[in-house]
Amino acid sequence: MDQAQLLEKLMELDFMAVDLGLYLNTHPSETEAIAAYRSVITAADALRMKYEEAYGPLCSFRSYAADPQYWQWINAPWPWQKGANLSLAGKECQ
Repeated sequence: MDQAQLLEKLMELDFMAVDLGLYLNTHPSETEAIAAYRSVITAADALRMKYEEAYGPLCSFRSYAADPQYWQWINAPWPWQKGANLSLAGKECQ
């Protein structure tokens, strides 16, 4: 599958998960729906990981939170510091 196909399939699975979740709000003891929900969630998670490995993260709060190396941006110069602002680099502020 190419990027567009992976994303389309992921959107389908996410839609199914939301739809089944809404159904389960009013039918919480329906074992068939619970099994289908778990199956869809598992499939969506696997496909999401496959997509993110190939094309990068879909959401900042999924992949980045687990690995502290992704938070190293905090050690870089901030926008108002000379090293990050090309218009100020090498010039004195007036």
